[in-house]
Amino acid sequence: MKKIILYFCLMPLFILTTATQCEDDDSIVPNCEILLENIEDIRLEIEDIANASICSDAFECRYVPFGSKACGGPKGYLIYTTSIDTLALISRVEAYNQLESEYNSTCNQFSDCTVPPPPVGFECQNNNCIPLF
Repeated sequence: MKKIILYFCLMPLFILTTATQCEDDDSIVPNCEILLENIEDIRLEIEDIANASICSDAFECRYVPFGSKACGGPKGYLIYTTSIDTLALISRVEAYNQLESEYNSTCNQFSDCTVPPPPVGFECQNNNCIPLF
């Protein structure tokens, strides 16, 4: 019975995947441009949320890997504080990172493959988290 349920769940996915693989190369470029615009909009939204957070002490400062390089790893780290809904922010960042990773592979992107170092600590100055490296 489980095999039948699994079959009926996976078959539509297989058909959809197979049907969309026969796209013209010309249609990939506009799709990549649209995808990149969407990624940029989401990035700005996430940064606005993180920038709205404030700190009164360094222990409130956090970071999360932000962005996705074509060869793997984050582009950098997003600094935020616990003064905002951190679970919602992290969930949004993870979705953003996944979307950018898909863009990199779908649109044949490349990067320098260096891995930026994460902060080792923070200072809170004027209600802003200052990362220490």
